[in-house]
Amino acid sequence: MVNERTDQYNPDYAVPPGETLLEIIESLGMSQTQLAERTHRPKKTISEIINGKTAITPETAIQLEHVLDVPARFWMNLENNYRETLARLEEQERLTEQQEWLKTVPVKDMIVKGWIKKQFEVVEQFQEVLSFFGVASVEGWNDYWGNLLSSAAFRQSKAFKSEPSAVATWLRQGEREAQDIQCNEFSSTEFKKVLSNIKLLTGESPSVFVPEITKLAASAGVAVVFVPEVPKCRVNGATRWLNSKKALIQLSLRYKINDHLWFTFFHESGHILRHGKKALFLEGEFDNEQAESEADAFASDFLILPKEYTRFRSVGDFSQGSVKMFSKRIGIAPGIIVGRLQHDKVIPFSHLNSLKIQFAWSNET
Repeated sequence: MVNERTDQYNPDYAVPPGETLLEIIESLGMSQTQLAERTHRPKKTISEIINGKTAITPETAIQLEHVLDVPARFWMNLENNYRETLARLEEQERLTEQQEWLKTVPVKDMIVKGWIKKQFEVVEQFQEVLSFFGVASVEGWNDYWGNLLSSAAFRQSKAFKSEPSAVATWLRQGEREAQDIQCNEFSSTEFKKVLSNIKLLTGESPSVFVPEITKLAASAGVAVVFVPEVPKCRVNGATRWLNSKKALIQLSLRYKINDHLWFTFFHESGHILRHGKKALFLEGEFDNEQAESEADAFASDFLILPKEYTRFRSVGDFSQGSVKMFSKRIGIAPGIIVGRLQHDKVIPFSHLNSLKIQFAWSNET
């Protein structure tokens, strides 16, 4: 989704309303001193208005209307336009000085994905990026997105460092898409029921399970969005609360394999059900921590009941046929079972990968 903005002309200079005032009184043969007397204002004030040093207040605008027979709203419009133009020019100067920050944002990728429009002027592109993030300035970005990321439960490995601006970009797009999903008020009881139905979708194609997940989760107060990863983001999934009644699960398809996708989804679901409404959880290639271990355990046990998994392992037959039969009996995709066996080092990571399914974004096929 890209927010449409109506193009409008923004001048690169500001004309104080005093210039118009001066033209009008001169056309009437009136001096500044006479205008000051007629409005009962100090001559210094009139001079400062004409020179753009003092603003025209509503009271002054009404006085000018009485003396010059020019509506007060005309003077106020001139004044407001002047002040707005000054502010825009100051902003342009500030953004020009902050171009280095813009280089940290994956602007080209955002344009390719259609998240923002391409602008040919640097300042206009800067403004487009700030609007995307829903902030007014780089300082505002640091206050909101910087603080959000610094408080996140984000465990990065030494090998894979993520760029904060890339992570924020990915998160913001998920937030924007989630805003368009109408959700019921969150209910943990309903969400648990929904997860049981979603589990039955693991063997379906994305064309089936994506809209179904979205619909089912929304009925329990959870917005689920699939957002392509951006360069240097390196995040599989994220969980956070948009408000006290609406949670968000965001998935990137970073690994594009069904066992990773489904485990990540149920992992994020575990965060929602077990870890409160204040934390932001980001998932990548990280070291274990308690909350993440708990979410891992939730996903593992929900996808494959512990008793069923123990019984299957005790048989000791991990052939392709055996895995398929087991997956059919418990109602999940065989690739998920393969991923679990590989993770637990029951079988090598090179075995049974043909049972896993590769996913791709529509523009990659």
